[in-house]
Amino acid sequence: MADENAVVMQQIVDRSCWVCFATDEDDRTAEWVRPCRCRGSTKWVHQACLQRWVDEKQRGNSTARVACPQCNAEYLIVFPKLGPVVYVLDLADRLISKACPFAAAGIMVGSIYWTAVTYGAVTVMQVVGHKEGLDVMERADPLFLLIGLPTIPVMLILGKMIRWEDYVLRLWRKYSSKLHILDKIFPGIGRPVPRIPAEASPLADHVSATRILCGALVFPTIATIVGKLMFSSVNSNLQRTILGGIAFVAIKGAFKVYFKQQQYLRQAHRRILNFPEPEEA
Repeated sequence: MADENAVVMQQIVDRSCWVCFATDEDDRTAEWVRPCRCRGSTKWVHQACLQRWVDEKQRGNSTARVACPQCNAEYLIVFPKLGPVVYVLDLADRLISKACPFAAAGIMVGSIYWTAVTYGAVTVMQVVGHKEGLDVMERADPLFLLIGLPTIPVMLILGKMIRWEDYVLRLWRKYSSKLHILDKIFPGIGRPVPRIPAEASPLADHVSATRILCGALVFPTIATIVGKLMFSSVNSNLQRTILGGIAFVAIKGAFKVYFKQQQYLRQAHRRILNFPEPEEA
């Protein structure tokens, strides 16, 4: 028993803080603590040093758990009891912190919804006509408007995501050699290519999402402008806009198919040159 007490006393005398490496001789007034299951040189630590170390680990979150880096034992951290007023304030602060993410998500969803409603209403007035659009929305059921108007931008985006030009391009490459009339219009279109180049995946296009969004939302305006330019003889605003949209999609798709096919042929005829040998002196 006496030997064990002597060993304990010797450990207390030889204790060293594993944070600042100070001993009792360096600071005899410092408070020591054994916060974990460690033995040997990492057994003791200054209370003040450990407090600073815990602050660094918690990073402002006083409820975060902190464990010993050596033995992984969780530190037993206690706080003084709170008064009733402080307890209520602390509880309210925690509830607000937990509710804020859900409130922010609700506000974001609500903002997107009402933005979609506004966009749908503006699109109706733009496509049908200002006065006609207002008359249609005034006669419509409010519930129908709240459900139908936000679906307009959604349907435009979904329609923009249909890559119909790629299907036309596949048919072009598959049957162009069999249709001789195309060879007369586009000389050399039916010639075989030396190799089939690897095509990039649509998911690898980093700008596709923004292009789809912008193109879909601007489409009604473009359809209206094209309709007024190409089909000014049509009296109905709706019919003129529909014809303008069809014409724009067809013309844009034709140019896009031609552009992609030329890029495909350019890649197919790509060559790698020999490395130039250095000239002998």
